[in-house]
Amino acid sequence: MNRFIKNLLIILGIFLVVAAGFSLFGAQDKDLPIVSISQIAEEANAGKVDRIEVSDDKLAVFYKDGSKAKAFKEREVALSETLRNYGLEAEKIKDLKIEVKDGSGTSILLSTILPFLIPFVLIAAFIWFLMRQVQGSNNRAMSFGQSGAKLMEQSDRRKRITFADVAGVKEAKEELKEIVEFLRFPQKFFALGARIPKGVLLLGPPGVGKTLVARAIAGEANVPFFHISGSEFVEMFVGVGASRVRDLFKRAKRNAPCIVFIDEIDAVGRQRGAGLGGSHDEREQTLNQILVEMDGFESDANVIVIAATNRPDVLDPALLRPGRFDRQVILDQPDINDREAILKVHIKNKPLAKNVNLRSIAERTPGFSGADLSNLVNEGAILAARKNLREITQTELIESIEKVMLGPERKSHLLSKKEKEIAAWHEAGHALVATILPHADPVHKVSIVSRGRAAGYTMKLPEEDKNLHSKSEFLADLAVSLGGYATEKFIFNELTTGASNDLKVATNLARKLVTAYGMSEKLPPMTFGEHHEMIFLGREISEQKNYSEKVAAKIDEEVASFIDKAYKQAFDIIKKYKKYLELLAKKLIEVETIEREDFEQLLADIMPKEKLAKKGMQELDRGLPSVASV
Repeated sequence: MNRFIKNLLIILGIFLVVAAGFSLFGAQDKDLPIVSISQIAEEANAGKVDRIEVSDDKLAVFYKDGSKAKAFKEREVALSETLRNYGLEAEKIKDLKIEVKDGSGTSILLSTILPFLIPFVLIAAFIWFLMRQVQGSNNRAMSFGQSGAKLMEQSDRRKRITFADVAGVKEAKEELKEIVEFLRFPQKFFALGARIPKGVLLLGPPGVGKTLVARAIAGEANVPFFHISGSEFVEMFVGVGASRVRDLFKRAKRNAPCIVFIDEIDAVGRQRGAGLGGSHDEREQTLNQILVEMDGFESDANVIVIAATNRPDVLDPALLRPGRFDRQVILDQPDINDREAILKVHIKNKPLAKNVNLRSIAERTPGFSGADLSNLVNEGAILAARKNLREITQTELIESIEKVMLGPERKSHLLSKKEKEIAAWHEAGHALVATILPHADPVHKVSIVSRGRAAGYTMKLPEEDKNLHSKSEFLADLAVSLGGYATEKFIFNELTTGASNDLKVATNLARKLVTAYGMSEKLPPMTFGEHHEMIFLGREISEQKNYSEKVAAKIDEEVASFIDKAYKQAFDIIKKYKKYLELLAKKLIEVETIEREDFEQLLADIMPKEKLAKKGMQELDRGLPSVASV
């Protein structure tokens, strides 16, 4: 709409300029007096006329005193004959200068034709412009079958990414280097009878860098790179998706060797036979065409298809068989070393203070993906800019961790005096139980400042990344989750809604211990219940019971037993260490936030040695927020 208005204004501007030009052109003769032929003859006899210019039937009379006039004559008769008929003497005619100008060319065009032609031209141009807009819409309507894949040429160095720009995912990069070798030196493999892989499926949770790795493969191989989203294939018209797939692979074969990257392939690659349209379902037709293009009759094309998804469980089995996606590369969440390397990549070209310790940031961010770390660095830069700093310091980076995890501080969300007291005792209960239990992670921060949806929070972090969790750790987490609930009941002999989320977390964890992890002593070591995803009429997660009602009653008893034992354990700790609980609660009411160093000083008498901060960490933690959540 804005473009239409802009073009319309341009056309109107041109029209006004042309009209003004014609107005000025016509205004030159408009003010001249009109005289008759007889008057010209009389004035010529009197010797007042210097010369006359003749243009068709128009006369321009120039007098000796410098004045001008205009007149008209018959078109077919000569001016000298006309003047003679009006009584001009023959001697005077010889002395009179008469200049004849050709009026059939430019003057006629400017004075006669153009004033009428220009409006028609402008109207025709306006109509053509409108028709072009309509034609553009028709072209877009008829171009549904064309692929919308974007091509990144190998000559575009500005957008080129290599494996050096991708931190972490070492195993994935090693696996994908073979693909690069296939694209760069295919004859080396063909000579040994090896065939090029048809497809590579990148699997991993959101934010781990699947798209970035695909671009790095194209950058390393230095080949054209087509990228498209799975949702861009499917339209409301049947057959459009399959047509776009054909067009995409046709373009790719013309640019072979090349890479075709399909992001979020689960949008079209879901298991067939789950919809209402049968074989005429648009998504299924698109998937069928992808299967044919990847491993059909034409199997000699030097085109590698790379796809990314975080939902491999819903993909059609035909996509995952050899000959289609031959390689399945898993990208995991980065460990501490990978997180440090990712931070170094994202901190590049940003002014960094000398006191920044990226290793400390990596230790505080377990479970963060590459996208989370990128957001963390960006939030740190924004915080530094708000403070009018010229460098990003450790303080801003650590504050940004908390903001990424829980959200910004809700300074306007003020608690009443009673609510503040309850929140302080509640969070002190969480922190005290986490400190006493040996298998719980150490506490890094306790706060009653609202952040996100949390009115208060106790944050704890593991000392190292964990891939396996023991039953003792789960039981400790159960007790820590119920620490706030037990504290409210013990101190106030009253319960509030503040513990609702803690109860939900504890109940889900206890049920997993029984049904998924086989950690119940009264039930056999097996899993109970099968979870299925129903996509018949929208997404629905259902659980199919593969056990009897008698076993279901035992499961409920065991879940209740885990919860009851954890509550009693938390209650006993609260009761035994009431003095330290009161110390923590009063400190929270006073300062609202307790950092790790101050927390360890308050509980120095009962703090286990293995949970003390590492040497040198006290200086890094002083005055800075840290992260972990309960």
